Amino acid sequence: MSNPLKGHYHPVIKLPDDYEVYDFSKGYDPERTLRCEYGIGKYGEKRPNMYRGELFEKERRDIHIGIDIAAPVGTPVYSFAPGKVFLYGNNDNPFDYGPTIITEHILNGTVIYALHGHLSLESLEHIQSIHSFSKGTILGFVGSKIVNGGWNPHLHFQLSKQKPLSYDMPGVVHESQLSNALETYPDPRLVLGMLYE
Repeated sequence: MSNPLKGHYHPVIKLPDDYEVYDFSKGYDPERTLRCEYGIGKYGEKRPNMYRGELFEKERRDIHIGIDIAAPVGTPVYSFAPGKVFLYGNNDNPFDYGPTIITEHILNGTVIYALHGHLSLESLEHIQSIHSFSKGTILGFVGSKIVNGGWNPHLHFQLSKQKPLSYDMPGVVHESQLSNALETYPDPRLVLGMLYE
């Protein structure tokens, strides 16, 4: 994968050596047995029958355009690069992001926005005292299922070349939107590293 954003970045979540790479291409079972507490959900993966509620079903959005990093509730979420806080708030609809922080970065002369979704409510209090930050700054914490939209605890991390209008981005898209979405929301492994092949 060619990397126009090449650089030395901090992990957004410090993963152990052993973590699971999920395959949701055949569907999603929220009650499945997890091999370990940490795992990765893939970018660009079509996930049939995973996304419930009017938010997704009306447009049949089921192709994931971020990366999910499963981790225990309360796990710190770090800034991958220096930047500033752009927007934050609570997307509190069922199956939405819950507490969300969007940061702005300049990488190799390119402005990039990063969405950090499914955080804890404490993350929104924590971020209020931060404007600009250095690489490795704690931005927030992984939220529980009660506050994060109803999902198993994880971080949804997504990049955007487009300036967001609110503390939201479409984390999944319909197949007809995919080509444009992949251009607008590049693969997060450009800054996270090759978390999976």
